[in-house]
Amino acid sequence: MSQASDMVRTNFAKGDDIRDAGLTTPEDIRRYDDLRYGEDADCQVLDVYRPKEKEGEVLPVIISIHGGGWVYGDKERYQFYCMSLAQRGFAVVNFTYRLAPEYKFPASQEDTNLVVTWVLAHAEEYGFDTEHIFMVGDSAGAHALGIYAGICTNPEAAALYPFTVPEGFRPTAIALNCGAYWMNEDVGMDGLTMALMEDLFADGATEENMEWIRVPKYITEDYVPTYFMTCTGDFLLTQAPLLYSKLLECRVPCEFQFYGDKDHELGHVFHLNMKSELAAKCNDAQCEFFRKFL
Repeated sequence: MSQASDMVRTNFAKGDDIRDAGLTTPEDIRRYDDLRYGEDADCQVLDVYRPKEKEGEVLPVIISIHGGGWVYGDKERYQFYCMSLAQRGFAVVNFTYRLAPEYKFPASQEDTNLVVTWVLAHAEEYGFDTEHIFMVGDSAGAHALGIYAGICTNPEAAALYPFTVPEGFRPTAIALNCGAYWMNEDVGMDGLTMALMEDLFADGATEENMEWIRVPKYITEDYVPTYFMTCTGDFLLTQAPLLYSKLLECRVPCEFQFYGDKDHELGHVFHLNMKSELAAKCNDAQCEFFRKFL
């Protein structure tokens, strides 16, 4: 493991511990924990959260792909954020996936596809409305989701991967938060992000590999409706216009939001902080975007 990956795992964990200190499962949420969606009992597990007031109802689904620089994170770090989405009237699937450097690209895309397959197979058991499956991701999770949405809608992209999307599946809409999209040092990628790319691939951050993971290359006119946001203190701030330009070029229905101002500085993935009023406002807006497609 590189020094960059080790630093991310250590420092991100400290920040997440502070962010989530004192939080507990809301009384209005029913949760189903540690469900296996793959063969790896440590990495390929998920939780399902549902609002108790919707007991017995079939609900639209949100599948969340966590961030963490491709090398850090799991469903435990996203449980409170995901339960807050469930409180907004959705069945939410929160999953752990295989991380670099132990597992190389495209492990996260493979695992995302396994989760989608699991959701479709367990719809009756957990009350999933499979006609309305939304997906959210932030930071590296937004990057993974941006690519996966392309695999679902672009046959040329799908041909690059060693797995098959469930027949006919495409997300109803997606939300990308503080994401990395255009993987190139010349367009605003910081040094740390580029260092992590060395751990993501078996043969490092070659130009061929970087070309493979540039999200805008996957976007066509068939791409799914997209909500995306960034904020004042997001170190990936300059990535958002690159995504927006491609979505507009392809005439993909989309909504962009920028949060914070000179008096309200907000950091990368601020929307995960359940103690923040602005995070609640951001998450409300994304769920309202999804409801447009119900």
